[in-house]
Amino acid sequence: MLETIDGAPARLAPRLLPPMGAGMVLRVLSKRARPQAPGVLGPLTSEFTLPALHQGQIERYAAALGFAPGAVPLTWWYLPVQRAHMATLLSDAFPWRLAGIVHVDNTLSAHAPAPPGTPLLLATRIDFLPPTASGAVYCDLETVVSANGERILTCTSKYLAVRGQRSGKARGERPAVAAGAVIDRWLLSPSSGRAYARVSGDWNPIHLTRWSARLMGLPAPIIHGMHTLGRTCAALEQAAGRRVASISVRFTAPVALGETAVLTQGAQPDRYVVFCGGVPAADGAFALA
Repeated sequence: MLETIDGAPARLAPRLLPPMGAGMVLRVLSKRARPQAPGVLGPLTSEFTLPALHQGQIERYAAALGFAPGAVPLTWWYLPVQRAHMATLLSDAFPWRLAGIVHVDNTLSAHAPAPPGTPLLLATRIDFLPPTASGAVYCDLETVVSANGERILTCTSKYLAVRGQRSGKARGERPAVAAGAVIDRWLLSPSSGRAYARVSGDWNPIHLTRWSARLMGLPAPIIHGMHTLGRTCAALEQAAGRRVASISVRFTAPVALGETAVLTQGAQPDRYVVFCGGVPAADGAFALA
């Protein structure tokens, strides 16, 4: 699908954006690591086209996450972006397994409305960061969504591709995070992961049931990180009475199904923190339109 030539990204003609469903999940779970030649990995790039926005899917997403009807929710854009991410990471040029890859942080920034019925181009670039002292490897991903040459949205993400070696030293306690005024709270039912999978297409087993999570090495299922961000974005819009134009998130702890997530004001007016069980699970910044 994608290759790098002498460290430079190879470019192919844009292809139709593949669906995010059971077939892609199976490909993700079955991808295996391959031997890696020594040296620095060059960036990977891809380009996919989305023929048009699916208004019905957008409306179902908005209703499920609590957005007001009308405009495309900012966090909805991660759904097609995630499809571009997974299709690019499934390339033979990406040398590691995808099962167990960890979404660390994400930023979504809207630039202009998408013209109705206009094909969209999703251009993705993946850069490999140098290994940390522990051997951990992170990847920076940037996807630009454009229509007729005009930038519609930018999504930047960071993924942990290779876990580092533990030093054996005891972990220090996390810095205390003060809880500000409560903006919203929501209870995650045991079926929340499956409900979000139906509107997002992300059927990762760690989010679905207890037995499927255990098959993947987790003691219990957790909610999708982008579900947490979506609920956060919708609540911030409701509280402000305005659309959110950009939002960032750093995922710091999993949110288990059956738990209650509490969204609070952060240390600054443009910041927020999501707690679960009294522990900060996500935090970030936002800007209103």
